[in-house]
Amino acid sequence: MAKGSESGSESDPNGWSRARGLVVKTLALIGGAFLLKRLTKSTTRWDHAKIVARSLSGEKFSREQASRDPDNYFNFRILTCPATEMVDGSKVLYFEQAFWRTPQKPFRQRFLMVKPCPKDLKCDVEVSSYAIRDVEDYKNFCDRPRDQRPLPEEVIGDIAEPLTTIYLNRCERGKRCLYEGSTPPGGFPNSWNGATHFTSELMVLKNNEIRTWDRGYDDEGNQVWGVKEGPYEFKLAPASSFNGMFSPLNFPLSQPLEKKIEGSFVLQE
Repeated sequence: MAKGSESGSESDPNGWSRARGLVVKTLALIGGAFLLKRLTKSTTRWDHAKIVARSLSGEKFSREQASRDPDNYFNFRILTCPATEMVDGSKVLYFEQAFWRTPQKPFRQRFLMVKPCPKDLKCDVEVSSYAIRDVEDYKNFCDRPRDQRPLPEEVIGDIAEPLTTIYLNRCERGKRCLYEGSTPPGGFPNSWNGATHFTSELMVLKNNEIRTWDRGYDDEGNQVWGVKEGPYEFKLAPASSFNGMFSPLNFPLSQPLEKKIEGSFVLQE
């Protein structure tokens, strides 16, 4: 009997070891499956909208491009930040554009509304621009302390007529961009400099870089305003950019050059 008791006590630890090993393996399989699910979880429509809104936000400059090709591009500063959110979750951003040397005097101010494309359209994200009822109330909006900005409900009340809508799709695997798209074929009405309509293109790249290209056309399809060489490239400015504040790109422009800028996409309505 003593021998039998000893034999039983010796087999118990082995049985427990096997059971414990089985538990560990099961937990590992469950954990692996959970991790795989997290990694392979598809991005939702609203996730795409959030990525685009985040990529558009911030202070960006076309400084590098203007340095490379000063005959066709100017050193602009664009600044975008969250303004409010609509009831359906659409992100409303405030956008302004100015010359680098005079950021406190923006010459273009807009609200941008970013949301998923309607399900019946073959696109991922819709970016629409709207006029602002009283642009003076919003000048340098992003640079102000939050308690000195119009309230979210005031922002909603100040969203005026729609101006453009760009439909973005995710970029194909292997491309440097994240999202790219344009206005619908035919663009939107425009009458500046003999134009009848204009088109807009937008590309969102990694590192919060964006590219924009607006062009106006007449009835015969001739381009009558906007740069012809390619889109504007806006990048986050490195800290060293302030060392170039006395660059010729940042001095007051001559009258002919100012007229030339009027033909750029930045002043179209």
